[in-house]
Amino acid sequence: MKLELSRVVQGCRLGVLTGLGKSGQHSLELPGCLLYTRCATVPHLTQDTLHTLSDLPSVTQVSVDSFAEHQEVLEEFKEGVRKFAGLHDTVLFCSLHDSANTSPAGHVTNKTVSVWGSGGRIELTAARFMAIQAAIQPDCYQSMADGETWQANTSRKRVRKAVDRSLAHLDECLVLHQKTQELKHAEIFGVVEGGDIMEERLRLVLGIGCPDDVISCAEAGVDLFESVFPFQVTERGCALSFDYTIDPDPETAVLELNGEMPAVKKLNANGDENMTPFEINLKDKRYQDDFRPLVEGCGCYCCKKHMRAYVHHLLVTNELLGGVLLMLHNMAHYLGFFKALREAIASDRLQGFKNRVLRCREGD
Repeated sequence: MKLELSRVVQGCRLGVLTGLGKSGQHSLELPGCLLYTRCATVPHLTQDTLHTLSDLPSVTQVSVDSFAEHQEVLEEFKEGVRKFAGLHDTVLFCSLHDSANTSPAGHVTNKTVSVWGSGGRIELTAARFMAIQAAIQPDCYQSMADGETWQANTSRKRVRKAVDRSLAHLDECLVLHQKTQELKHAEIFGVVEGGDIMEERLRLVLGIGCPDDVISCAEAGVDLFESVFPFQVTERGCALSFDYTIDPDPETAVLELNGEMPAVKKLNANGDENMTPFEINLKDKRYQDDFRPLVEGCGCYCCKKHMRAYVHHLLVTNELLGGVLLMLHNMAHYLGFFKALREAIASDRLQGFKNRVLRCREGD
């Protein structure tokens, strides 16, 4: 695995991660995102449906908490999660937790961490954690760590304890990694702790996905993100709908040049505690007779074949197809956002791109 940087603009690092996977033939453009899955499947989508999308990330994310309860089955299968789940050719990254799930705090000790499955809490020693990794057979994986320092009010004492624990866990994992035949070609990622104490700078950050947060983290030097955000938006019955164009239309370009664009709108919940300004709620009654695509000009299957009114109908009648179509659109829109971010960095148009992304509309 090799990181090749081509330029840095406003703190954002443009580059490519090469030599990924056992064969070393995969690469990933940066800033970029991992392909989020639950139990090795992108929610709502089959593998064939997923691959109707273009520019999919070459790295697929799975999590220990999704497979901890199935350790014995995977050990009996012997060929790892990639084949078990029927994945297409992809690089497999295994994180400790699924960021879409909320895990209770206070269950990390000097010797164990805990994950939560359908049957409740599962306490993992380093030995069991590494046995699960051996059963999953990822190409790279996050070391066992104390990850409970993300809150803004975390004390320095608590952060120090998390750092010490994570280093101790990493030492144990490294010893076992060297002894595990199934992981001989795998890379292990150490975890940097710190909450909002910015003495260390992250490169892969988990749990961040909202576009404004992605841009802020990219400006702080972060290279890789999860793609859990489109799933969360889909689960709300919403569609991503924000402008990430690099080249604005002529009228907008003139307004921007003259400084006449409206002020950046304050990011708020738009009446829903979880909803963001980057999405529209297709369950809303106003979309029942809206015959436009989810986003004008979007090339995804949903926007080319269906209209807002139809997706609204699917959602209010609880048809499973609603989630499928929304997930296709939201993944396409999100991946398009990352591609545009890279293009903006490459062409020195990052500030204009940032202004357009943050100038979220109220919903049309």
